[in-house]
Amino acid sequence: MKRTAKRVLYAGLIVTLVTVAACCALAYYVLYMPVFSSSETKHVYIYEEDKDFGRLCEVLRDSARHRNVKEFELLAKLWKYPENMKPGYYAIEPDMNNRRLLNMLRRGRQVPVHLTFNNIRLISDLTDRLSEQLMLNSDDLLMLISDDDYCESIGFNTTTIKAMFIPNTYEVYWNISADRLMERMKREYEVFWTDSRRNRAADIHLSPVEISILASIVEEETAVPDELPVVAGLYINRLIKGMPLQADPTVKYAVGDFSLKRILNTHLTVDSPYNTYLYEGLPPGPIRIPSIRSIDAVLNYTHHNYLYMCAKEDFSGRHNFAVTLSEHTRNAKKYHAALNEKGIK
Repeated sequence: MKRTAKRVLYAGLIVTLVTVAACCALAYYVLYMPVFSSSETKHVYIYEEDKDFGRLCEVLRDSARHRNVKEFELLAKLWKYPENMKPGYYAIEPDMNNRRLLNMLRRGRQVPVHLTFNNIRLISDLTDRLSEQLMLNSDDLLMLISDDDYCESIGFNTTTIKAMFIPNTYEVYWNISADRLMERMKREYEVFWTDSRRNRAADIHLSPVEISILASIVEEETAVPDELPVVAGLYINRLIKGMPLQADPTVKYAVGDFSLKRILNTHLTVDSPYNTYLYEGLPPGPIRIPSIRSIDAVLNYTHHNYLYMCAKEDFSGRHNFAVTLSEHTRNAKKYHAALNEKGIK
């Protein structure tokens, strides 16, 4: 009888040990074994307004290729993750296990996105471009940019605020708020405007904002890189002499139509501070967000005597430059004749 009891006790102990070992092995497998069959890093978005745990599991299974998403669901519920989801942009690495994955998601350990913007004319274009790459709503950003008091608090106004945005690639968190993004752009602006750039602007007797305004006109005038500093020099010559800039892109901006192929006399009479045929000096704000290349072209403009420019009659995108009005008139006649020949009105 005693021998039988011992056997039962030993058998029960063995079963218990085997069960514990099996549970430990299972727990180790669920927690620590890599769970993704993909060999590439995948990315997952979790939105503030739609923290849907079921949807996350679908993405992990279908896109990130989680081998057994049910195990992840069970562990996540044990750790009360579905009730505490944090929005963000997360990198799912191929060697991740469920424990690492859940710790990353629970603690909101995001990876930054690469925010880029260039070739921007209007503020609405800017807010749309930024909101396409971030979680923020374009209206929230537009509200700040359109707020006189807010813009003044960061050293601009609603007309000059475009100058604060320096086109580049920035690492930011995907769920950055509108005000934090504006603070970041202001810091990047200050970093960009080094003492060297500010000194060069001072030598031209223009502020950094005025440099950006002029750069925006220069960039609209030519898409040919080697012409940028030449065009910049031309407009600086006009500013020095007190001549109106007479820049066609500013008229297009005043009219509200950048697609104009030909500037007519009716366009030149539009009463707008951006019409540099009617008003001397620089317009009140940039007509686009100028590139770094264009800003530096103004800061390092070509010294020459040109006062006039006209698109070349071969429609190459290049320009004929002139010192005298008579020379410019001849260039303009050739260009207008080419427009007439092609029937461009």
